[in-house]
Amino acid sequence: MPKLNEAVAKSYAKALFELARERTQVDAVANDLAAIGDVLAQQPALLAFLSRPWVSGAAKRGAATELAMRLGVSALTRDFLALIATRNRADYLTAIATAYRALDDAAQGRVRVKLRTAVALTEKERGDLTARLSRLLGGKSLVLEERVDPQLLGGFVAEVGSMILDGSLDTQLDRMRDRLARA
Repeated sequence: MPKLNEAVAKSYAKALFELARERTQVDAVANDLAAIGDVLAQQPALLAFLSRPWVSGAAKRGAATELAMRLGVSALTRDFLALIATRNRADYLTAIATAYRALDDAAQGRVRVKLRTAVALTEKERGDLTARLSRLLGGKSLVLEERVDPQLLGGFVAEVGSMILDGSLDTQLDRMRDRLARA
């Protein structure tokens, strides 16, 4: 995503987050954005309609309001969706939702961790790993976004923002291979 798009998405997300916080609807709006994102991902024609510059603002507002009503989202989210649609920013919704979630996480002191493992973790393994990662990240609360990666031989790879913690067997074997090659 180009910088301009990221900046636009962040400014819309910040405005929405501040309104949601004033109205104590932060979690509800986050859930609403996720639901809208799911629908638009499943119905790309609807997103295309809302994104077309030649479609009138009134038609877009009507479609966005209808979508919001069918999903049963809050009035704040409904109005926001209509605004985004009429301003030709519907294609930014995914980026806005991501930026909104990041603002919410920062306000709550949470960190999202994208975790790839060779096999699904048990509850105990997940708890132990979460505790270790939390200590490494200054005691912050973690939200794990887990994914089983059959390409990994064993271990895990955790991504926190731009930081990568690689505890995979693949990397350990690569390091051993490099040491043996240099010896």
